[in-house]
Formats: sequence, structure tokens, C-alpha cells
Amino acid sequence: MIMPTKHTSIEQSFLGFGAHILKSLGDGFTDNGLTIDELWTNYNRDFSTGEYNAKQSFDNLLLTVSFLFSINAIFDDDGKIKRCN
Repeated sequence: MIMPTKHTSIEQSFLGFGAHILKSLGDGFTDNGLTIDELWTNYNRDFSTGEYNAKQSFDNLLLTVSFLFSINAIFDDDGKIKRCN
């Protein structure tokens, strides 16, 4: 589920969900970062308004954040998640 397949859309994969998380974290220069709870709240808002159309679980959010951390796309700054520059 990390990569999309012919039966899994990009939105349902960790790669697509990770792109959405990175978008919600901002540009990395001016943001103060977000907590896991704030990321979850932002995702639920985006899902309910139709901005992101794949249903994800909280577990998938945690796995996607771990995936993004492992590829050095994000880092932890005292409990806040920020994008790497």
C-alpha cells in the first residue's frame, strides 16, 4: 500500500496520503509545524469537504508519517512535525 497499484489509487496509498500531509504542513520555511492531532483534524476536514477523497484511518496516518520520516521528508521539532527543506 505504499505505492499505488492497478487496484489501489494514488489517494489510497501512503505515497498519495504523504503528499497530502506534506501539502498540509506548508512550505517548511514559515510554518510552526503541526502535531499528529492537528494533522488528523486537517485530514478529516479535507475528507469531509471533498478536498481529499480517500478514507484513511488514524493508523494509516501514523504509518504515513513514519514513512515520510524514514525518507527524510519531515522531522520532529519538540512534538511538532515540520517539513524538511
